[in-house]
Amino acid sequence: MARVLNFGAGPAMLPLPVLERAREELLDFAGSGMSVMEVNHRGAEFRTVIESSRARLRELMQVPDDYHVLFLQGGAQMQFSAVPLNLMGERGRADYVDSGAWASKAIDTASRFGQVNVVASSKDTGYRSIPAQESWRRDAQASYLHYTPNETIGGVEFHFIPRSEGVPLVADMSSNILSRPLDVGKFGLIYAGAQKNIGIAGLTVVIVRDDLIGRASKHTPLLLDYKLQADSDSMANTAPTFAWYIAGLVFEWLHEQGGVEAMAVRNERKARTLYGAIESSNFYANPVATECRSRMNVPFTLAEERLDARFLDEAKTAGLAGLKGHRLAGGMRASIYNAMPQEGVDALVEFMREFERRHG
Repeated sequence: MARVLNFGAGPAMLPLPVLERAREELLDFAGSGMSVMEVNHRGAEFRTVIESSRARLRELMQVPDDYHVLFLQGGAQMQFSAVPLNLMGERGRADYVDSGAWASKAIDTASRFGQVNVVASSKDTGYRSIPAQESWRRDAQASYLHYTPNETIGGVEFHFIPRSEGVPLVADMSSNILSRPLDVGKFGLIYAGAQKNIGIAGLTVVIVRDDLIGRASKHTPLLLDYKLQADSDSMANTAPTFAWYIAGLVFEWLHEQGGVEAMAVRNERKARTLYGAIESSNFYANPVATECRSRMNVPFTLAEERLDARFLDEAKTAGLAGLKGHRLAGGMRASIYNAMPQEGVDALVEFMREFERRHG
């Protein structure tokens, strides 16, 4: 059976060497005679996964020593609640940037726990740009500033780190973590669902500065308390062992590829290739402002909406999967995360040009 090129936004494409390694170890992990899905999550065999994956992620992202790296469950959306419950404190106030559908959901959730100040929003323009930082209206009493560096649905990406004005900067990096070098020290907390650039669904990575642990509201559910999770080594309950194991394999693969520095070069090239094909055509269009186009998620539309279904059908026949745009945005979307090779983007561009030749 031939594998297709998966341009889906998540669960997303995994590196083939990772899948092959998992297949080889599926029935017998580390000589245990069991699958990693069967071993005791507190046993010696799985302890190797815990220690090696955490060490490799710290190396890849150059995480400072005064940060905890947690491997949790519940997806990034669970962190929409965990962040305000742990960080709002007695002030009960926080700043949020509204840059797209996921930022908006984070805002709605945080509003259940305190007063949220939307410092800026691009909703009126259809989330096609990022408000200039000079226009942001900050709350002097806010306990933190939250933003979404890459919007998976709308295809906008911050190509700068916002100034946090002395309060902890919090980022939902679910769709662009590990895609380029990052100064973790500028953030108070980073969180990311795994199913895009880290591995498979079921795991969420949280990187949190030590001084922000231990501040949880008394109403915080135990499993959302960062101190409890840090004190228990992310083992407050049964860990998502297989998802954690896959993440460790992806981290190893990234290291072998040259780390995030090498991935940044590849990702820039892939994005240039795809955006270049769109810009050189009168048949395809990208709605996002040029200065904030995402390198990970590229939405585009066809000249005639009636051709959308045919485009998707023919793309599937050509081995190009997952190109249907999100239901909120319509059109097409190509997610070109770390695991997508340049050859995959080249194949998509070639298909797009041929489709335009026949239907344009």
